[in-house]
Amino acid sequence: MSSDRKTSTRQKILEVADDLFYREGIRAVGVDIIIAQSGVAKTTLYRYFPSKDDLVVAYLEERQNSFKRLFEIAIARYPNEPKQQIIALFAWLDKYLAKPECYGCPFLVTASELPELEHPAHQLAVANRIAIRDRLVSLAEAVGVDNPQQLGVHLLLLIDGAFTQRRLFGIEGFDVRLKPIVAQLVDGNG
Repeated sequence: MSSDRKTSTRQKILEVADDLFYREGIRAVGVDIIIAQSGVAKTTLYRYFPSKDDLVVAYLEERQNSFKRLFEIAIARYPNEPKQQIIALFAWLDKYLAKPECYGCPFLVTASELPELEHPAHQLAVANRIAIRDRLVSLAEAVGVDNPQQLGVHLLLLIDGAFTQRRLFGIEGFDVRLKPIVAQLVDGNG
């Protein structure tokens, strides 16, 4: 089997798992559903992902890479303007949260579905939140606020709260705009 075909088969499995895990939940989706929807044999899935936990971790790693890339794209429009970078990030999040295909944060959902602290997917979810918090703190430091650690934590709480609200209430019940809140937090030093 060629390397391209291996990549596309693995990617196909991940795409199906991503859609199902994100929409329906990790515990609700069995490997047999992923096999059926991806059109691969059970042995093929297990060749790429020896266990469901391995598949969940790969799903989260893909999500993390994508989110990090989109995060950096959102702030890249304002080089050397950290306040505008923070505001641009939350403007992007407003648009993301308003999309019908948004079901909240996959990392928060994973942490609640797999609450065992030693579970590799739970650990990845925690590492994701720490990385985002640290990036927000670094932006707050660049702005020059009095307490960048506090502002970073408050911004992460705002993100997590918005994602949780979106998951709980769906698109019809979600009417929050983060950008104006963030502008006030940054101006008031959080």
